[in-house]
Amino acid sequence: ASKEYRMSRRLYTLVKGTTGNGKITLEQYIQAAGFDGIIAAANRRLLPMSGGQYELYRQRDSIGKKINSFLDLEVLDNYTGHRRPVGNLSGGESFKASLSLALGLSDTVSSNLGGIQMDALFVDEGFGSLDEESLEQALKALNSLADGRRLVGIISHVSELKERIDNKIIVTKQCGGEGVGSSIRIQ
Repeated sequence: ASKEYRMSRRLYTLVKGTTGNGKITLEQYIQAAGFDGIIAAANRRLLPMSGGQYELYRQRDSIGKKINSFLDLEVLDNYTGHRRPVGNLSGGESFKASLSLALGLSDTVSSNLGGIQMDALFVDEGFGSLDEESLEQALKALNSLADGRRLVGIISHVSELKERIDNKIIVTKQCGGEGVGSSIRIQ
């Protein structure tokens, strides 16, 4: 019984992540492994969208710390060769990273659930923070999704973007009188 107890206790402390320095719980390990898959899928989108400049990574040096930072992201700037926190990205760069993560999550869910397809994706704003080249790269990525028979909805006020989208639902605010609210027009 004592031998079984020691073995069970060792297994329990291993699963709880309390066996020594640098250990994480089994739950954290599974979350990190799943997140690594999402990041790999996101990088397949981010690299071309950023012209090969950026790749996302999960912070590795936070494992074993008492804080729950084992899912924190950093970005590798392939132009400089340095990693930095994703919070240091500009607005446009941050938008591309976020869009890539959303697409990576969609790809991962689809592949892990036996081919269940996520048929719709809605992107709300963020396009205003992109320069012309970045806007082109983001639209190329979204068009490739639409070509794959997914519905891609973009919510935006950016004129250059609105001109490049063929099928639109235009929402117009109405004020005063009986026409209070909004109207829609399909174009």
